[in-house]
Amino acid sequence: MARNKITIAGSGNVGAETAHIAAGKKLGDIVLLDIVEGLAQGKALDIAEASPIKLSSPGIVGTCDWEQTADSDIVIITSGLPRKPGMSRDDLLAKNTQIVKDVSAKAAKHSPEAIIIVVCNPLDAMVYVAASITGFDSDKVMGMAGVLDSGRFSYFIASELGVSVDDVKCVLLGGHGDDMVPLPRYTSISGIPVTELLTEEKIARLIERTRKGGIEVVNLLGCSAYYAPAAGAVKMAEAILGDTKAVMSCCAYCDSEYGVGGHFVGVPVVLGRNGVKKVIELELKESERKQFEKSLAHVKQLTAKVDKFL
Repeated sequence: MARNKITIAGSGNVGAETAHIAAGKKLGDIVLLDIVEGLAQGKALDIAEASPIKLSSPGIVGTCDWEQTADSDIVIITSGLPRKPGMSRDDLLAKNTQIVKDVSAKAAKHSPEAIIIVVCNPLDAMVYVAASITGFDSDKVMGMAGVLDSGRFSYFIASELGVSVDDVKCVLLGGHGDDMVPLPRYTSISGIPVTELLTEEKIARLIERTRKGGIEVVNLLGCSAYYAPAAGAVKMAEAILGDTKAVMSCCAYCDSEYGVGGHFVGVPVVLGRNGVKKVIELELKESERKQFEKSLAHVKQLTAKVDKFL
């Protein structure tokens, strides 16, 4: 039986850590790719040499050659410029559009049956770029954002309550940005609504920290986060390759769902072997819907700007 094959385009912090985690989970053969000669090769070799120590998969190669990525089951796009202090995700729009455009075209050429997971920012707009360039079915192109944002929200809640992060389940909607929409009403700790355990004031504070979670890391570290985003990308890949039908929030195509009208935006979905199997549509209160519509409007604005570069 053929092994799963995962290509990770971009060997910077996020790409290399994605490869590292995927190897540890033995998800299949991994191709780490970058345009900088020696970068992907060196990091892949380092990860492979750790395999006897960590009992991870040694099936990883680094390359600058897209030919080696042929027939991948999943292509994870981490290529792009990272944020630096003082930058918003939107500031990356023009340059990263060109990078994702080029990577998406090559991914489609060499792996026409692949599922695409986009990680670079501005996330929702870059998913639109990947979908437009590859021409793949909309359920096979998605973005890693909701998993990351849910992870941050879950960690902050668990820390506040002094409970295991494993017991916290979160749901988020909207774009990956400062106007994302965490939903406390659908967030629970072992089935107990978080609204029963924390005051509105504390929940509001944790939501704000979640929205600013990315820039908090940027200001401390001087660059974008990479451990948590990489973990989010691998979690999605694991659900797809294992056909687990796991439910998680990610950037997915919505048409009639939530009244989106044909855009990629953060929603809870079911992930399986062929990608997004279903968008889960939740009943929203008026206040929640207004927040979602505000976030969606921002996503639409970015998408309109992207069209100028395609």
